[in-house]
Amino acid sequence: MSEEYKFKSLNVDWLEKTNHEKTLTLGDVVGKNTKLKEWLVDYVGEKHESSGDVTVSMVVETVADEFPEFLLAVAEENWIRGYKQGLLDVEVGEQIASTRDDDK
Repeated sequence: MSEEYKFKSLNVDWLEKTNHEKTLTLGDVVGKNTKLKEWLVDYVGEKHESSGDVTVSMVVETVADEFPEFLLAVAEENWIRGYKQGLLDVEVGEQIASTRDDDK
């Protein structure tokens, strides 16, 4: 892997930082509640020639097209977190199975 694509772990607690009560989907409309979001939503709206709302999907598409290294870093972090969670699930499952075997 080239140096260009080596990333450190982002260590971001998404739910704590964003205060979302629900998980966003690609079809959800993006609000303009920060200066960065205001700029980004306006930019994406112009890019997609949208006179209506800008969705998460539209933002992802634009970022993938114009800033793929950012999206790659997020995707890698997501993959690593998922892999770690899978390993943790196996470990917990083995502990539960071991406990059940000991009870017999």
